[in-house]
Order: sequence, then C-alpha cells, then structure tokens
Amino acid sequence: MIAKRTLDLILTIPLILIALPFLAVTALLVLIFLGNPVFFHMQRPGLYRKPFTLYKFRTMTNARNSQRQLLPDHQRLTPMGRFLRSLSLDELPELFNVLRGDMSLVGPRPLLTRYLDRYTPEQMRRHETKPGITGWAQVNGRNAITWEEKFKLDVWYVGNISFWLDIKILMLTACKVLRMEGINQPGQATMEEFASATRDK
Repeated sequence: MIAKRTLDLILTIPLILIALPFLAVTALLVLIFLGNPVFFHMQRPGLYRKPFTLYKFRTMTNARNSQRQLLPDHQRLTPMGRFLRSLSLDELPELFNVLRGDMSLVGPRPLLTRYLDRYTPEQMRRHETKPGITGWAQVNGRNAITWEEKFKLDVWYVGNISFWLDIKILMLTACKVLRMEGINQPGQATMEEFASATRDK
C-alpha cells in the first residue's frame, strides 16, 4: 500500500500541473454550455466502504419532468457532455481526490452508495483497496461490458495488485482514451443501473 501511495503521489502531482490548462478550458466549456454548477459532486464508497466526496466536471443538465423528477440520462447528456466524456476530461477533477488520498490512480471505479447492499460477498471485495480513476475493468471493456464482468475484473485486480500491474493499467488507459474505446454501454448514453447481484442458490 505504501508503494501504491508513493506511485500515486509521484504521478499525480505532475499530472495536475500538466492538466491545469485542460482543467481551466473544460471548466469554461461547462460554464458556457451547461452553466453553474461547473462541478458534479457525490458521496461514493471508498476503501472499506468509507464514504468520500467524488468530484467530476458536470456533463448533464438538471432537466426535470412535470413531476420534478430528473429526466433519463440520455435526455440530459448534452453534445458537450458527450465530447468531454469521450476524452475523459470530465474525470480530471478526480486527480485532486487522489492527491487527498480518497482515491488511487488505479483501482475499482467508485460506484453509487446505494449499490452497497446489492453486492455478493465476493463482489464486495472490490472495496478492499482504494477506488481508482482507472482500473482493470476500464482497460478490459469499461462501460461496454456487463456489471458481472466488471465486478469479476475488479475482484481479480484486488487479488493481484502490484506496482507493475498498475503501470500496465495506466499505459493501457492512455491508449484507450486516445482511441475513445468503451465510453458507453451499447445502446445506452451511460452505464445502466446496477439492479442486483446474481447470487448463487
């Protein structure tokens, strides 16, 4: 864990400095096309399910129906939001989560808190390490694979964490971002809701 945190700091500090112009431009684009607030923040479960506040750039409007309920994701995701997601620019603020120690550069993606009671004991193992900006599931399909496949990859990562695996994942992530692969689940604007785990009977 010490080596993993050291790698995070060694890479994250220069990455933030390099990303500052992109952060500024992205913030301006969000402000122009989506308005305030520029940032999206939400509580997510971190290491051992301890909650933390995740920060991202906003990519969807807050449009609601006549009952004041939020419209489906595909109706709220704007062209600018799609562009930001295609280049993963909306994820840049998470570098500060890594700097704070809430997240790691590499680890299972932090999902919604309401999913916690839907995992099998095996799937819950994804919380035995810090969540990451990218992970083994992201370089092996990202949002183009099923929840069950994603969780299997997350758990495999937890059981095989190493310095060199993290380096490999970071290199593969760079390639994936440049190729814009696996951004969305087929037929979906975003990843579909995780209903429940398939439990053995």
